[in-house]
Amino acid sequence: MSKPKVIVTIAPTGGMASKQQNPHLPTQPGEIARDVYDCYNAGASVVAIHARRPDDGATCDPAIYRDINARIRARCDIVINNSTGGGVHGDMIAQAPNGYWEILWEERLKGLEAGAEMCTLDATTIIASFDNKELLMHTSPQRSKQLAAEMKRRGIKPEWEVFSPTHIVQDVAALTAAGFDTEPFFVNIVLGAHRGFQNAMPYTPRVLQSMVDLLPQGSIFCVSGIGPAQLPSAMNSLLLGGHVRVGLEDNLYYGPGELATNVQLTERIVRLVREMGYEPATPAEAREIIGLRADSHAVVVA
Repeated sequence: MSKPKVIVTIAPTGGMASKQQNPHLPTQPGEIARDVYDCYNAGASVVAIHARRPDDGATCDPAIYRDINARIRARCDIVINNSTGGGVHGDMIAQAPNGYWEILWEERLKGLEAGAEMCTLDATTIIASFDNKELLMHTSPQRSKQLAAEMKRRGIKPEWEVFSPTHIVQDVAALTAAGFDTEPFFVNIVLGAHRGFQNAMPYTPRVLQSMVDLLPQGSIFCVSGIGPAQLPSAMNSLLLGGHVRVGLEDNLYYGPGELATNVQLTERIVRLVREMGYEPATPAEAREIIGLRADSHAVVVA
């Protein structure tokens, strides 16, 4: 009897952390591709990519995304998911005339232009507090619809990224019902970011259960637990029939005071997935679970 398959997503970089916080953080295309390949060999089947400039500032520059994507695809067939959230520094932010800082919408849209199989669709409006700034990430209903329409036009599968129950019952529910995505809807539930992101939720088993209960019919989900929430939320996700995500984007530590590597985090979650009676999905199996074309990886850098 075959074991149930679980998608393991590796999020190696993110758009916030720096090498000063963890020197193992991969930020440049060669570093990211190396870590992704090692995590693929350890059992990861999806990678959530954030791009960085040569100075490590966050960016959605499609040329940098294409470089990262091509380097990864030359080594393996892992599912590639490029971010349209961007980050909280670098190209991604600017100060408005009224003095308020924003995560730039026009920069976020550039994340769609690198030919990835999937892109994050952050149908979320939040305030991120970072580096003594309050950063508005303004994704209104109309902007969410624009992102969804552009992904559908380009044949990109959305990863719906949600931080609170309202993100599920408002834009995700409305846009999936309107036909901007087809089942299964792949939803990434982000928990534990509430200290730095207004309108985000902490991780508790009850919070996760309540958000899973609100998912549109036809959804599958994974959980991004931030910091110390990463491991317990991943195990909780398995118990609820979901998938798992690890990586330095979400959590810089292996244990208290012990800085992690992406490979360490992947190896541990793969071991625990197997101990729980599941088997990590291969990239081909992940594509089938998510609803991607079997050959979608062949055109990822087009």
